[in-house]
This record gives sequence, C-alpha cells and structure tokens, in this order.
Amino acid sequence: MERDPSPGGARRALGRLLEAVLASRREANAVFDILAVLQSEDPEETQEAVRACSRLFGALLERGELFVGQLPSEDTVMAGSQGATRKYKVWMRHRYHGCCNRLRELLAHPSFEVKELALSTLMKFVQLEGAHPLEKPKWEGNYLFPRQLFKSVVEGLLSPEEDHSLLVSRFQEYLEHDDVRYHTMQAATGVVGQVADRYPEVPPAFWNNAFALLSAVSLPCQEISSSGFFVKHAELSHKWKVAHLKEHKKAFQLMWLGFLKHKLPLSLYKKVLVIMHDAILPHLAQPTLMIDFLTRAYDVGGAISLLALNGLFILIHKHNLEYPDFYRKLYGLLDPSVFHVKYRARFFHLADLFLSSSHLPAYLVAAFAKRLSRLALTAPPEALLMVLPFICNLLRRHPACRVLVHRPLGPELDADPYDPAEEDPAKSRALESSLWELQTLQRHYHPEVSQAASVINQALSVPETSIAPLLELTAFEVFERDLKKKRGQESVPLEFLPAQGLLGRQDDLCAQHFTLS
Repeated sequence: MERDPSPGGARRALGRLLEAVLASRREANAVFDILAVLQSEDPEETQEAVRACSRLFGALLERGELFVGQLPSEDTVMAGSQGATRKYKVWMRHRYHGCCNRLRELLAHPSFEVKELALSTLMKFVQLEGAHPLEKPKWEGNYLFPRQLFKSVVEGLLSPEEDHSLLVSRFQEYLEHDDVRYHTMQAATGVVGQVADRYPEVPPAFWNNAFALLSAVSLPCQEISSSGFFVKHAELSHKWKVAHLKEHKKAFQLMWLGFLKHKLPLSLYKKVLVIMHDAILPHLAQPTLMIDFLTRAYDVGGAISLLALNGLFILIHKHNLEYPDFYRKLYGLLDPSVFHVKYRARFFHLADLFLSSSHLPAYLVAAFAKRLSRLALTAPPEALLMVLPFICNLLRRHPACRVLVHRPLGPELDADPYDPAEEDPAKSRALESSLWELQTLQRHYHPEVSQAASVINQALSVPETSIAPLLELTAFEVFERDLKKKRGQESVPLEFLPAQGLLGRQDDLCAQHFTLS
C-alpha cells in the first residue's frame, strides 16, 4: 500500500483496499496490505487499520466466507487439489486468525485509545462468531461459543506486565451479559492457574489485574433469560449450563477459590476481605468453602483480622460455623491501634453484634468491658465518644457485670487484679476488678467525654444507647461541632488573675517594657 502523507490518507487508502477485497476474491491479497498497517507505530494509523479489519472480517463472518470446522494447515490446502472456494475460505480464515492475534497484542499498546478499540473489535468478533460459528456442532442443539477467541481476550486483560484496571473497567459493560459473564469466569479461572504455574513468583501487576476483573463480576439475582445474552439465540436450551443460575454460581465459586488459593500480596488480601461479605459470600454455591481462607486471615492479626470479621460473622450466624477460639481472638484484637485504623467503624459495629447475645458468660463480657476501659485512657476524644456508650451497653445487656461499677460489699483493693497481658479473657480476672478508668475519664479535658463517662454515676437506663451514629465520628467533626456551639453570655476565665488594662498588670513583663502614649 502506497503511503499517503495527507490528513486522512491512511483512512482513504484502507477504504479502497477494503472495498476491493469485499468486491472480488481476486483482490484477496490486498488483505496483507491492511494487516500490515496494524503494525504501524502511528496510533492513528493503527486505529484506522483496526476499523478496516473490523469491517472486513465482520462482513466475511456474516457472509459465511470463512472456513468452518477444524482449520487445516494453510500449506496443505494450497498444495492440494481442493476447490478454489475451499482454498479461499481456508486462506482467509488464517488471515482472520492473524488479525485476531495482532488485536490481542494491541491490548498492550501504549495508547489507551488503541487498546480500547482493539478490545471492542475483538468483542465484536466474539459476537459474530457466536452468531456464525466457525466450528461444527457436535450434536443438534449443541451450544457454541467462541471460547478460544474469548479466552485470548481475557488473557490480554490479565497482563502480567502492566496495569489494565482501566481497560477492565471498559470491559465491565460486557459483563452485564449473562453468557459473557459465565465464560469470563471460566476463562479467568484457567488463566489464573496457568500464570501461577508459569511464574516462580507471579508479578503483582497480574494479581491486581485479576482482582480488578474478578471483583467486576456480579451475579444476577433472577434466573437467566435469552434477553441477557451477548450472542443472541432464538431460545435457550435447558441442557446448556450457561442458561442456569446455579451453574453461574458454581463457576463464580471456582473462580474465587482458584484465585484465593494462591499467595497474594498483603494489600490484595485487604481488598478481597473488604468485599467478601457482600460481593462474594452471598453468590457462592457453598459459602462454607471460604471457612479456611477466612480463619487463616483472622489468625494473621492486625487490619487483616479486623476485615475477616465480616465474613466470619456471616458464616457463624447463617451457616453455623463453629470457631472455638473466636472470642479469644476477638479479645486479642483489642489494642491501642484499634481506635486509629481505617476500619474502626466496621470493627466496632461487628464487635457490638458479637457481644449482643445474652448467653455469653459474665467473665467474657467483663473482660471486653475492662480491656476497652483500659484502652480508653489513651484514646482520642472522637473514639471515646463511641467506646464509652459501647461499654455502658455491655453493662446494660449483662447485669452480672454491673459489679464492675458498683460492688457495695466488695473488699478494698490495693491494686487492680486485672491482668492486661493475659491473652485468655477467662484468666484475665476482669470480673474481680472495677472500671476505675471510667471514673478517671470523668475528668477528661473534653466536656462531652466527661459527660459520657459520668453516665455510670447513675443507675443505667434499660434502653441501650445506639452507637451507629458515633461509629464514623472523626476529630474534624468533633471540632466543627464544638465551633458551632453557642456559648452563654457569662464570662469564660482565661487566667487565674483578671487582666487590668490593655497591657496587663503592672508586674507583667509586657507592662515593664511598654507603655501607652
């Protein structure tokens, strides 16, 4: 193809070649000129070539001019004595494969516009191949989908070399179609396994791309219908797995289990655990298969354990998971950092749910109340405004623990019997102690904290205080709330001795060196 340097020259030249190939089979060799432009280093020329290939092979697929069946070797067919039509279709099918391979390579192009166009063109070919299959059905009513072509698309999205999260977000619109979603789950499961076996240490870019794709998959609540398919069918056969929601759940489960069985970066564990309770567990065919992953995550400690609580809560309450050391581990998570972590609100919301049962032993609830009281001594005001009502709610739910704030016949204590270093709440001796920390906090510098700690001075009311509005409270909100408070007209003393005159008292340093004239 002669290069036209004028604006739009490549488009016009490709257009002429395209028309020639579609008009006559004698001009088939012009396909090589079109495919050659796909190798151009100019992004605009490459895009024009992609558009030309899209129109060319789209038309050939619709016309049925590509060979259907197991594709034979090009050399064998060309050297044989088979008819010209068959040779043409085999030859053009090989050109189509070459085009698809190049489009797959373009998914890693530096220009996002080229990537996006290559992706949409490949998905157009997937749709056309589904409507005009290039493989023969094995039996009547056999479900055909271009799995190999589609798998190459998924492989391109799951690049081990570069971040494709933006391209995955572009692909997400296709995941709204039931058949694309189903085959994405199957293809992603295979690609993750292959890449993990290929690399001794899988690059972080691959895991991030894989998570971006997997987390974009969302299963429907209702049964599958033909209207939701990307490749249109007159009607769905009940024999097709893709037509049943339970098969989608199985594929979804295999996909996530296959992903989570590998050693992932720590940051990715956190991302998975954040969406586990609402985006993964509800859609699994057998949610209990996540027990091992969640219990291992819970044993890690720190923020990972905090995030694992949500998933464990669902398994314990909805799927009867038995976890003997659960409360001991939960008790171990209470350290000074719990008031400062990003997931503080989620942790205390779940801790409130776990400690809501009236069947919990008094020593266990007392240990939690005592540990929180001790930690409250160094907590920031915004955390104290939440944790103090939390402790009082524990005392309201479990009357046996009220001896921590009122023990009329108890002995005088020279020292606090509570052992903060003890990991087992049953051995911490919390029930023998008292919540003297709350009395200390009644002298806190912040008046709202002091008021919240003073609640224990009166009989605790039966209705609990809702901590939901306080879970997300921040230091900025506390400060803004204080600024908006209307003060009374009474004078607020700023010094022990009132100031006299503009420069203060006569013995002040300022008055000694300055005078008003």
